[in-house]
Parts: sequence; structure tokens; C-alpha cells
Amino acid sequence: MVSYLDISGIRHTVEIEADSLYEAAALALHTFRQHNCEPGVMGKLEVEIRSSVTHTLTVERLETWLKGGAKNPKEAVLKDRLRSLL
Repeated sequence: MVSYLDISGIRHTVEIEADSLYEAAALALHTFRQHNCEPGVMGKLEVEIRSSVTHTLTVERLETWLKGGAKNPKEAVLKDRLRSLL
């Protein structure tokens, strides 16, 4: 996500996929220009990096975890809620 705050105090944000900071900034600037809301030359672009992580588990592992004891009250509440869904 790339955003900036305009002189009126309005934040403009665009979601971008890029491999570098400069690519993200350039793609965002291009998009802002297409929508006639580009920042001025001294405008500060804020680039937020969001990384994704993928985890894989079997249904059996999920069910075993749900049947097991909780480590703390928060986990107990979570397990109860998830059990009720299944």
C-alpha cells in the first residue's frame, strides 16, 4: 500500500504489488496521476510492506489441536469457539 496526505489533510491510498520500494512508489504515482490526485513534488509517499506467510496443516492436525488442552484462557476461548463452528 502506498499513500500520501494531501494539503487538505485527505489521505490517498492505493494498493500496489511491487518488488522494490522505488517500483512501488512509481506504480503508485502512476495510479494517482490516472485519477488526477497526484501528490506535489515534495509530497511524502508512505510505502507499507505487507508480506504473506503460508502455513499448511492437515485436518487431522487441526482436530487433534482442538481436542487438546489449552495453554491459557485466551486459547481455551478460541478452541471453544472453533469447536462450535465444526
